[in-house]
Amino acid sequence: MKTLIEEMTGKDYREGDFEVALVPVGSTENHGDHLPFGQDTHVAYRLSKLIAERAGRTLVIPPLFYGMSEHYQHLPFSISLRPENLIRVLDDVFASIYRWGIKRIVVINGHDGNIAPLEVSAREFKVVHPDVLIAVLDKWWELPGRLLPQGTFEVWDGLGHAGEGETSISLYLFPEMVDMSQARGVIPGLPLHVDVKWLFCELTPTGATGDPTRATKEKGRMMTEVVVDVVVRFIEDMRKAGWKYGLSQEARESIRAYESIRA
Repeated sequence: MKTLIEEMTGKDYREGDFEVALVPVGSTENHGDHLPFGQDTHVAYRLSKLIAERAGRTLVIPPLFYGMSEHYQHLPFSISLRPENLIRVLDDVFASIYRWGIKRIVVINGHDGNIAPLEVSAREFKVVHPDVLIAVLDKWWELPGRLLPQGTFEVWDGLGHAGEGETSISLYLFPEMVDMSQARGVIPGLPLHVDVKWLFCELTPTGATGDPTRATKEKGRMMTEVVVDVVVRFIEDMRKAGWKYGLSQEARESIRAYESIRA
C-alpha cells in the first residue's frame, strides 16, 4: 500500500482507509562539510516513511524543508522562516489534514529550532479541535542516547549538530549524501542544567558540533530502529486504547468515589 500522499491518486487515498497522518518537519541549513543542507528534513521524512510502512493505515504528508533556523545563519546556506510564520504554516497543514477527516496527527520533527513553534501550533490546534489526537516527537535525536545500550556512542552521548548521532543515522538512511572525508566538529562547553540560547557561531566554526568522525552505519541502524519502534508502539498502543489517554479506569473510579463522599 502506498503511504506517501504526494504519490497517491484519489483512488489510492480512498482505498487506504487512513486514520493517522505523519507530518515530517525539518530545515534547510548548514550541517558542516560532510552532511547535506536538508539533513534534518531527510531524516524526519525517512523515519516517517519507515513508521508508516509498519504502522498501517498511516500516510505521510510531504515534508517541510523550511524551519526556524535564524540561529544557524552564520554559514551558508540557511533558509529560515520566522517563528510566527512557521506557526501559521503548521496551523494550515494541521487544518488541511483535519478537513479530510484524519484526526490522528503525529509530527516527526528533525530540527531544534522548530520545537517552540511546534509547541505553540499543536497546543492551539488541540484547544480549537479537542477531538484531535496530536502528538509531537520533538527531539528524536535524544531517544537513542536514552534507549540504546550504554556505550553505544563514544562522544557526548552521540549528540551534536551533524555530530556522531546525526552522521550515523545519515550513513544508514542516505549514505550517498554523506562525505565522511570532510567530517569534523567541535564539542562546545555548554552548561549542564541551564539552557543557554546560543547562536551557532558561538559554538563551532565548522558547522558541526560533537564528533562526526565516530559515526558508523551500524550505529545509524540501531538509532533508526529504536526511534521507529517508539513511534510505531505509540500508534499501536493508542489504537488498542481506542485513541483515549489521560486518566486510567482506576483513577476515574477513585475520582467518582471521592466525589460521592464529598456529596
